[in-house]
Amino acid sequence: MPRTGRPRAFNRDEAVVAAMLLFWEQGFESTSLALLRAAMGNISAASFYAAFESKEALFCEVVDLYISTYGQVSESFRDRSLTPRAAIEEGLRRSAQMQTEGSHPLGCLITLSAVTCSPELKHIRKLLFEEREKVCGWQKDCIERAIADGELPDSTDVPMLVTLFNTFLRGISSQARDGVPLEAINAAITQLMSVWDVLSVRTGDRSKV
Repeated sequence: MPRTGRPRAFNRDEAVVAAMLLFWEQGFESTSLALLRAAMGNISAASFYAAFESKEALFCEVVDLYISTYGQVSESFRDRSLTPRAAIEEGLRRSAQMQTEGSHPLGCLITLSAVTCSPELKHIRKLLFEEREKVCGWQKDCIERAIADGELPDSTDVPMLVTLFNTFLRGISSQARDGVPLEAINAAITQLMSVWDVLSVRTGDRSKV
């Protein structure tokens, strides 16, 4: 008789990582329970619900894992050891590098999952919105710090500048999914930062008056 051996033990941490990669690639709504169970090692439905309670609860756990790992690139936006300009640029470049790497799905899980989530899933959309707003708030704080430090003029249109940088940051996901290389995105970031430099020059000119 063939030896059956003992069944492979269910590793919860590995299962959450597998789920993260699947949600990242396909979005929340397109990722079915069957696909999740298969990615987790063909676990039974009973094992899935015992470990995670629901698909929604698992997704919340996945978002936390993503933020604490790949999403750490956004921490540059609130790094006070950097000048405000350097913090903005570093955050954009680190995000671009992460989102274009081939070792995981391209783009940003938080951004892409929001785009593919239907209006009926209000609780999921709210979760993703709140996470995006955190990063947006860090960018706003960074710009306001630059104004307080005299790096940018008092007349700086803060909402406009936040929208400019945040729109670019969110757009990296679609560019990465379309195969735009990191070099091209980095070149665009260089041009984008020239907006900051123009405002800084105006501050310098004013201080000489």
